[in-house]
Amino acid sequence: MVSLQDKHSFRIPVYARDLIKVTSLDQLRDLPNTQDLWILGEGTNTIFTEDFDGSVLWVQLLGIEVQEESDAWILNVGSGENWHALVEYTLARNMPGLENLALIPGSVGAAPVQNIGAYGVELSEFVVSVEGYDLDAQEMRRLQNAACEFNYRESIFKTSQFSRFVITSVQLRLPKSWSPRLNYPDLADLSAASTPEAVMQRVIEVRQRKLPDPQQIPNAGSFFKNPILAVETVEGLRAQYPNLPVFPIDAAYCKVPAGWLIDKAGLKAMQVGDAGVHQNQALVLVNRGSATGQDITELAHKIIAQVYDIYGIRLEPEVRLLNSFGLIPKAHWWHHGA
Repeated sequence: MVSLQDKHSFRIPVYARDLIKVTSLDQLRDLPNTQDLWILGEGTNTIFTEDFDGSVLWVQLLGIEVQEESDAWILNVGSGENWHALVEYTLARNMPGLENLALIPGSVGAAPVQNIGAYGVELSEFVVSVEGYDLDAQEMRRLQNAACEFNYRESIFKTSQFSRFVITSVQLRLPKSWSPRLNYPDLADLSAASTPEAVMQRVIEVRQRKLPDPQQIPNAGSFFKNPILAVETVEGLRAQYPNLPVFPIDAAYCKVPAGWLIDKAGLKAMQVGDAGVHQNQALVLVNRGSATGQDITELAHKIIAQVYDIYGIRLEPEVRLLNSFGLIPKAHWWHHGA
């Protein structure tokens, strides 16, 4: 058995049967054909709630290649590279575009799985393709952007058919025609003449003010997805809660902040064992010291149930939670929670 406590940022003391560190493509081709496998990057969006009865594939493939075209830079980035370090790398070389996504924890390989996004920008805008190794077919595959089926915090890589697809590199395109993206409230007071560095610095300041550092307080970032609701539903909620923040997506749907719903439901003080809601950002659940997997799942169930009782909205975890067999399915949360 191998400890996973330092392999996921919630730092619950759990074990896996085996840990395989992958630093070269040749290793992937030589892997034994085992089905009980979990593919892991930096573990910042994964919580192991109990001992995992299988092998963890810890992907550490590194390397950044840059190709300049007349109107853009094309980056081919190893999946084991750190995401924020890549953002810093691009800005240091005058290749802007990713600054709104600064300080998002995790690896480059995990970024397309989650289709990471922040402050009005999503990764999918920049992805050309994602390359990986299919452990079942025992071959490399490259998926172009459209084939990745990107959506809000979703991608094809979250589906069961891609559970044995090891992302090895991500190809990004950063257009040379750049202007700051400031249409998010926390950035709205910045000037249209702001530099990419100034935007990144503001994003870092806001994130550090609102979100706990996983190195200081173990957490896995935003625990719940922001619900996407029909406009009619939002109008009904607004009649009851006039201060509800709303972010329009299109003519039919809006996004509302899960953190606001949790906060206004009076759940910031909620705690189960050493698992609690973060005092500055209700969207983040934290390990206050010695939280167990049972603590965190019970806390999540209670929040989901109470938010549903108050607003009629079903929250869904953004974090990927695992039990001894693998990923805990979505239906589990709603069956117990609402």
